Amino acid sequence: MKLKHLSLSVMLLGTAFAGWSTGAVASGYHFGTQSVSAQATANASAAEAGDATTIFYNAAGMTKLDGTHFSGALNIVAPSVEYSNARAFYPSGTPAAVSGVNSGKITDDVLLVPHLYLTHKLNDRISAGLGVYVPYASATEYQRNSVLRYNLNETSLTTIDINPTIAFKLNEQHSFAAGVIAQYAKAELRQYANFGARLAAINPAFTGAPTNGAADGYADVDGDDWGFGYNLAWLWDINEKARVGLNYRSAIKHNLQGNAKWSLPTQVVIGGNVVPLPPSQIAAAQGALRSLGYAANESASVEIKTPESLSLHGMYMVDSKWNVFGDVTWTKHSRFDRAEIKYGNKKPGPGGLAPVTNVTVLTPKWDDTYKVSLGASYQYSEPLQLRFGVAYDQTPVQSDDLRLATMPDNDRYWFSVGAKYDLNKNSSINVAYSYIHIKDAKANVNGYCGGAAPGAVSCVSSYTRGSADFKSHANILGVQYNHSF
Repeated sequence: MKLKHLSLSVMLLGTAFAGWSTGAVASGYHFGTQSVSAQATANASAAEAGDATTIFYNAAGMTKLDGTHFSGALNIVAPSVEYSNARAFYPSGTPAAVSGVNSGKITDDVLLVPHLYLTHKLNDRISAGLGVYVPYASATEYQRNSVLRYNLNETSLTTIDINPTIAFKLNEQHSFAAGVIAQYAKAELRQYANFGARLAAINPAFTGAPTNGAADGYADVDGDDWGFGYNLAWLWDINEKARVGLNYRSAIKHNLQGNAKWSLPTQVVIGGNVVPLPPSQIAAAQGALRSLGYAANESASVEIKTPESLSLHGMYMVDSKWNVFGDVTWTKHSRFDRAEIKYGNKKPGPGGLAPVTNVTVLTPKWDDTYKVSLGASYQYSEPLQLRFGVAYDQTPVQSDDLRLATMPDNDRYWFSVGAKYDLNKNSSINVAYSYIHIKDAKANVNGYCGGAAPGAVSCVSSYTRGSADFKSHANILGVQYNHSF
């Protein structure tokens, strides 16, 4: 589905949030946390319903909040994904190595991600709320001269959810909630193309008869879309000490529509030296490539489906000071089995100038995953509560051969600490720090679009293959202000 008409305020809000892109800090392309109070327990405290952020974790918890509640959170994220020992080869009879940089960092140093929530109790049974938050975010970028540049040089995905929700208190033990999710998604990528050999095949008269890697071009692709889904929640107070809940978030389908802009070579590399093409050869070379479909501006699209998830969580009040929390979340990451980036124009496929195709194919074949979180809170004094938690987050990647170079995901462990401080009877502040340890990974990548050898699948690709080792971790600092009216 696509949203055709939006109010100006909603569009501006979506545009503002779209600028806060980040590297993924949870498995797959999940951002990882949508609440600082929950972050402090490694997201184990979904059953707590302690502030307005319960809209994301279990919206039935809104019935536990009297009056009107606001929570505004900001996560300061320092992701680190570094690659090393990178190698790549052109698809020639005798494999020739791709030259370039073989190590570096592919994430930004520091990023900011905001979340906003508001709840209001309409009467003794019904509460309403609105959440605006970032559920999925992933961004990586290689150097433009990396040896892995042909296997997608840059990718980013950012989503913003606008989530109005209603909660209903059935009785003193059971509450339910249902909401609508309007999700804005924006994606960008950069794909490099090896035009050197193609230029030589078109006309050997081009300066130096360029070969593999001597004349690169690239496409900057972007697209966005609105999709729609829903959330359901149930909360059960078993007794005065124990509470359990379920939270379901539906899959959301997107058909991202945008543009691809091909930048074509104006120079070649000969004997390790950069040689500008004469103006007449620039016009001839670019004219030849444009005629093959590499347009200055063409349409581009890709269909994605963000995955559904189901969470089972609980809370137990040990005594007046201690609470313990637990959460198990299943995510259907297998929704990301295959993705096709469709260009407006067809282009030459493998093996020369034919066949032609307009598709670049990714085949990650992700698995469904589980995340297990355990946490606790301790009321140190009347205004100060200490919070902490650990979590294991399973990767959806099946093997090194299916790991994407632009998303080198692996199993990760969360270690979180934090605190809540009551400023007065109506206001409080949460702070949290999380260290995320991500297991070392290796990616064996190729440009064969799911095939096993050059030419096995016809697609828009330079058909290089390569590998790299990855070391990753992340630090998250969060601050949240809560106010009740």
